[in-house]
Amino acid sequence: MNSCLYETQILHHRLQPKEHRLKYGSFLFYLDLDELDEVVKKVPIFGFNKPNIYSFKDSDHFEAGSKPVKEKVVAFLKSQGVDQPERIMLLTYLRSFGYIFNPVSLYFCFGLDQKPLAVVLEIGNTFREIKPFIIKEDKFDGKKYTDRQMKFYYISPFTNLDDSLDFEIHLPAESLNINICTVKDGQKYMIAVMTGKKKELTLKNLLWYTLCFPFVTLQVIILIHWHALWLWLKKVPFHEKTSNLDLQKGVYRVWNKGCKIS
Repeated sequence: MNSCLYETQILHHRLQPKEHRLKYGSFLFYLDLDELDEVVKKVPIFGFNKPNIYSFKDSDHFEAGSKPVKEKVVAFLKSQGVDQPERIMLLTYLRSFGYIFNPVSLYFCFGLDQKPLAVVLEIGNTFREIKPFIIKEDKFDGKKYTDRQMKFYYISPFTNLDDSLDFEIHLPAESLNINICTVKDGQKYMIAVMTGKKKELTLKNLLWYTLCFPFVTLQVIILIHWHALWLWLKKVPFHEKTSNLDLQKGVYRVWNKGCKIS
């Protein structure tokens, strides 16, 4: 199969106005969106739109609803002037024991002869909003995509909505190397790095990672809130979700003050 796993190390390093570091181990799925039925057959604890220990659900990505994820991605690519891909590989967390939280999912889109067409980053926040960012082939140098884009999105209460994001995303191979930095006034002040090693997607490996990283998606959301508390105690400036809502652009499942998602 093209589908596999990556055992990862994730680092968040804030440089300003107070230094703060968060580092933890985890694992992610790297799934060929045309292979999901095959993965179900080979890995009994993997579910596709059905409950299981690990479950991939179309409704967890882009707009809500049961439309297939690949169809959603192709439609988004078309809206951005990108040709229809031959293959889409998705790097992501899955529902773990029914719970899902995805800080970022990455869709690597390939054309004929495995030519890279684009990478789409689907960034989530704790309000269950999702915003896609696309980096096209003109930003690909043969090994990695690099780009800087305005955020216009509430990713964290400790960053401004109108900061920029610097992306450096290597194509996944035997190793994984993804860097996303938050930039204000031309200066990087928040660095997020994900590195990893490729592992075969087998029942044995998945059971091992379940023991090493139990309830992996729950672990991620707990760590985010725990370190948010530390940042608040360090008196890092805090932005309410209701502030500057007009600066949010291109967001799916928009949150409102009544805590409803549309």
